[in-house]
Amino acid sequence: MLYAAVRRRSAALGLSAAGYAALTAAWLYNSVVYEDVPTPWPATAAIVIGALGPWLGGTLHSFLIRKRVFGLASQPSTLNEHALAVAQHRRTLRQQARELAERDPAMARELRIGRPDLPRQYDDGGLVDLNRAPAPIIASLPGMTLALADQVVRVREQVGGFVSAEDVSAAASLPPHLTADLAEYGIFLS
Repeated sequence: MLYAAVRRRSAALGLSAAGYAALTAAWLYNSVVYEDVPTPWPATAAIVIGALGPWLGGTLHSFLIRKRVFGLASQPSTLNEHALAVAQHRRTLRQQARELAERDPAMARELRIGRPDLPRQYDDGGLVDLNRAPAPIIASLPGMTLALADQVVRVREQVGGFVSAEDVSAAASLPPHLTADLAEYGIFLS
């Protein structure tokens, strides 16, 4: 509680910490004083309250203030909200990976951005490098088939690589509706 009081700069939480400390001190004092002699009922009550008060009260109080103290994000209340949060997170990861690749293409290749077919530790949010990934990986993109992916690989070998989703769609004669998904999930490392 004292940590929470300092972190939130709260006098009320400071008083709570002092109260829990006072109850603990009362418990310790009465436990020592009445260790070998019969304990009167007020001292017994002070011992019980001094032991249980900080323990139960402090625990409940900690749970009540934890979001204010630690700023914990609220959990999604439905499965749909959770799915939306995950999708947004994956989109953010893709954007961060693209920015890294733009700043430092060599680092992007070393991290194997866009190469889910290779062992890696960097989470790029599901990007696929259309200039290097094999056909089965390209076929895993939304709307792609293995035949279309093979076509992309054949054209890639002929032209030496692509620079954008529009370039892939035009060069490989892909259906126009695939361009948006290629732009979302594709990356074009040279």
